Amino acid sequence: MAFSPEFVQIVDENNEEIAGLSRRMMREQNLIHRASYVLVFNSRDELFVQQRSLGKDIYPGSFDIAAGGVVKAGESYEESAERELAEEFGVHGVSLLPCFDHYFEDENNRVWGRVFRCRHDGPFILQPEEVTGGRFMTLDRIMALSREQPFTPDGIDILRRLMDKRD
Repeated sequence: MAFSPEFVQIVDENNEEIAGLSRRMMREQNLIHRASYVLVFNSRDELFVQQRSLGKDIYPGSFDIAAGGVVKAGESYEESAERELAEEFGVHGVSLLPCFDHYFEDENNRVWGRVFRCRHDGPFILQPEEVTGGRFMTLDRIMALSREQPFTPDGIDILRRLMDKRD
């Protein structure tokens, strides 16, 4: 069976669609792309934190505050969020509440993301190619842990923004 490349939605600095290009080309050229982020809270308002697999193309082995990933070419943020939540955590049919759009940039990643939240107490069916484990934590505990352990920087940026909104 031949490998088929994944085409992702490339956008400009204003989040306007430009093209659908391969993930490989997007990473090699550090192109701005879209991603969905789904924050999964339990009934105690704790956030599910996952550890990314070592096979991930960016931030391998880091902790992450969201299920999510690149928006495929021709896909909406909402479709991406539902797909990623089902793929990574095995969660289907939950209501996704849009929170905000967020731009993040570092030396390896330039991304326009749409952040969603949902409520789910588990259990989860974690996809081993994407996620090695996870647990629910308070937002304050996550921030404290992020000073000791590697976290995805875009996720921590989103968490800071979320925490600023609650104050």
